[in-house]
Amino acid sequence: MGRLISDRFAAWQAECEARFQRLKASEEALNRIFIDVYGLQDELTAEVADRDVTVHRIFSKKEGVPESMRGSAYIRTLRDEIVSLLSYAVGCMFGRYSLDTEGVAYAGGDWDESRYVTFRPDGDNILPLTDEAYLEEDVITRLCQWLRVVYGEDTLEENLEFIARALGNRGGTPREIIRNYFLRDFYADHCRTYQKRPVYWLFDSGKQNGFKALIYLHRYTPDTTGKLRVDYLHRLQRVYAREIERMRDLADNSGNPREAAASVKRREKLQRQLLECREYDEKIAHLALARIELDLDDGVKVNYEKLQTAADGKIYPVLGRI
Repeated sequence: MGRLISDRFAAWQAECEARFQRLKASEEALNRIFIDVYGLQDELTAEVADRDVTVHRIFSKKEGVPESMRGSAYIRTLRDEIVSLLSYAVGCMFGRYSLDTEGVAYAGGDWDESRYVTFRPDGDNILPLTDEAYLEEDVITRLCQWLRVVYGEDTLEENLEFIARALGNRGGTPREIIRNYFLRDFYADHCRTYQKRPVYWLFDSGKQNGFKALIYLHRYTPDTTGKLRVDYLHRLQRVYAREIERMRDLADNSGNPREAAASVKRREKLQRQLLECREYDEKIAHLALARIELDLDDGVKVNYEKLQTAADGKIYPVLGRI
């Protein structure tokens, strides 16, 4: 039987609220004891302000946060929880986390395939992010697979709708909304969560969103960049080229002026993306051929720069900013 994320969220919200109220009551009880012991009834009050209780409290929206909680560092919203869920799902796709293991399943060292029975991580450590469903192994396809495994096939569409609503419900269908989130906001949220020391790195061709792909730092190998370039960047360029020709044919042969205009507009967008990919390909080629080695002991910042530095010492900015 399928399970709903909305039900899980409601249960988690109630659990957090109960924890919050218990801690507040305990702190106030302790305050009363000390006030009585030291005879401070005329100087102190036992009451603890909601904003001073140091456990998380979850609200549906920021607008719903009461005045008594303003200024607290422990406020979370539905969107925060869904962003955390998506981050965990990506971790499962990369093998950082496993549905069969508590905590971090892999952060370097020997890879143990037996840790991943319920859900298998991505085989090549590359998750493409595209603005349309061009590649069958992109992050949205993998997310749907993960949701089916965790929550059931019969709740997939309802769960996608709930996630989309939590993310703001702007941009079309639930899949389109979630796709736009991964394309535009996921990496920024990840960098904030990991305090600008991300473990998922974003290869990013630029403002046209021609090519984006995530990799997991701890599974990086000297062949990762080359594989990303040949198996994904080059393949996506071929997809764009075919779509450009298809849009040209539609514009030339359509008897519907509105449809023809839409085809021209999409063709122009695809042409900009293809040009961006070709320029990006020139940058990433130097790095792919260099087969750069990383040392996890050097830390994220050093390795982040190293991955973009070719043998000639020149830096090719192929990764998103941290």
